[in-house]
Amino acid sequence: MPGFFTSIFQWISGLFFSKQAEIAVVGLQASGKTSFVNVITSGQWSEDVVPTVAFNFRKIRKGNVTMKIWDVAGQPKFRSMWERYCNGVDAIVFVVDSVDHDKFNTARFELHQLLGQPTLVGVPLLVLGNKNDLDGHVPVKELIRNLQLDKISDRPVSCYSCSMKSQHNLDIVLQWLAGRSH
Repeated sequence: MPGFFTSIFQWISGLFFSKQAEIAVVGLQASGKTSFVNVITSGQWSEDVVPTVAFNFRKIRKGNVTMKIWDVAGQPKFRSMWERYCNGVDAIVFVVDSVDHDKFNTARFELHQLLGQPTLVGVPLLVLGNKNDLDGHVPVKELIRNLQLDKISDRPVSCYSCSMKSQHNLDIVLQWLAGRSH
């Protein structure tokens, strides 16, 4: 019986203490942005992910947090749209393929270009080094160095290594995002 009352309490407190978080998920093409969104919304990972064209929007509820998620395409022709979808969000999630060393310079350039926009000053940044289940992935310290995350001083910055496939570290990521809600 205590479980029943706990469930009722959680449901009632969720009505009065619910939070909302809006996030934008950006990064270069094939970094795992849509896989990240799919895993946190449905708990399922799939190899059959169609590349995002322009953007996708999802709204989910996790506990007492409702998340609005903008999944923005990473192909070069769509990167100029990133600022539009990041403006007014509670956090920016930048997904990086931690195995594709050849794209680190481009990822760093695009990330710092985005963060340099005056409308985005102060918006918290979460960097996810995806695909840590594959050989050759870089650890968090190297990702921080390659993307020059230590040079970002106008906002909170966090960086995690994860794998959408194994959902490694995704609970920590969700807790970080829930902490950005209002």
